[in-house]
Amino acid sequence: MNRWKTSLTERISYGLSDAADNLVFQMMTTYLLFFYTDVFGLNANEVAILFVVARTADVFESLIIGVMIDNTHSRWGKSRPFFLWYSFPYVIFAVLTFVTPNFLPHSGKLIWAYVTYLGLGFFYTAVNLPITSILPTMTNNEQETTLLGVIRQFFGSSVQIIVAVFTIPLVSLFGKGNQQKGFLGTIILFGIISLALILNTFFHVRERYTNKEISHQPLKEVWKMLKQNKPWIVISIVIFLYWLTTAIKNQTTIYYFKYVLNDENLVSLANSFTFTALIGVVAIYFISAKLGKKNTMLLGIVTAFIGQIIITFGAYSKVLPTIFTGIFINGIGGGFIIGLVSIMIADTIRYGTSMGIQAEGVLASTDDFGVNLGLGLGGLITAESLQISGYVSNKTQSAATISAINLNYALIPLVLYLVMFLILLAYNEKEIQKAIN
Repeated sequence: MNRWKTSLTERISYGLSDAADNLVFQMMTTYLLFFYTDVFGLNANEVAILFVVARTADVFESLIIGVMIDNTHSRWGKSRPFFLWYSFPYVIFAVLTFVTPNFLPHSGKLIWAYVTYLGLGFFYTAVNLPITSILPTMTNNEQETTLLGVIRQFFGSSVQIIVAVFTIPLVSLFGKGNQQKGFLGTIILFGIISLALILNTFFHVRERYTNKEISHQPLKEVWKMLKQNKPWIVISIVIFLYWLTTAIKNQTTIYYFKYVLNDENLVSLANSFTFTALIGVVAIYFISAKLGKKNTMLLGIVTAFIGQIIITFGAYSKVLPTIFTGIFINGIGGGFIIGLVSIMIADTIRYGTSMGIQAEGVLASTDDFGVNLGLGLGGLITAESLQISGYVSNKTQSAATISAINLNYALIPLVLYLVMFLILLAYNEKEIQKAIN
């Protein structure tokens, strides 16, 4: 076992990078669809198209940022300088995305939404992808890598819960009845904190394990390695399915409570039960040592599936305790899944290195690629289903719209968890361990 390289300060700073990104990211995944339809003033079909365009662009941007990382030569390394270079524009575009330009006509507001949201997507990738790509260069100790991944996700999940629970109260506090001002004030607060945390990560993390002889390979050689890196392909598909599930369910949550249960204020209470993701995240360090990472993630998918079954019963029967119990259990499973993502990607990066190609930027881009593709398709499914069913913002919804909301909130995630489980069975963890040890 190699001696551990990272200090406590470096571990905490690394973890806080994910907390920084999630301050904005959770606002996007949970509230942006609602913001655009019920606050900003776009219709569901316009938002659906916007999400598809933005996420399609982000898919390509993930690869572009990955290639940029792999071709970066700086005194700070390959991944670390991205925290410094892109943190400021990231926060600026986050704020602009939640600005409602009432001085513009509807067409002008739509253009504003496109420019700001597309810009935010690019700069989010620029500061988020390096969190994954830098991990295998910080240490070559597998146990330490797992610990760093757990710390990262612990902070990230903690902030996700904070944003999910406190966003609506903060919107009310800052807006005093005006949600346009409320959302803007909330994102400004989150943006300032995010900027400070990203810069803190830049100053305290270090890249230690970069093989200069194989770290800047031509893209065509990287592509050859990717096609042979089957574990990377499998985990990439799993990541996409997870975020597709998350996007559909999270973006529907506020609609479910507002229009099915007729109490928008319950959203914060419901989201508070997702704190159990922290249980799953922390348990990774102990359970994966016994079961392995693949089996631990499979356990997480099964747990999330069971929780989703309970949510489904609660959603259709409109029984709050049942819904909350399902969210509680589902959150634990989600913690296992998302907490292992960056750790398992780090393993596939090392697996690629064993083939003679160190391309942490491109391989890590699968994380943001899966996030962006999942969120884009999830946003499309959610928004289009609302549009087709006849959704009209801030009105009593038709039976068809209520059915669409229930379908997105309860049933579609069940199917996706099952597919996720079957795909992950093809992940060959033993082959990876044999190659990198």
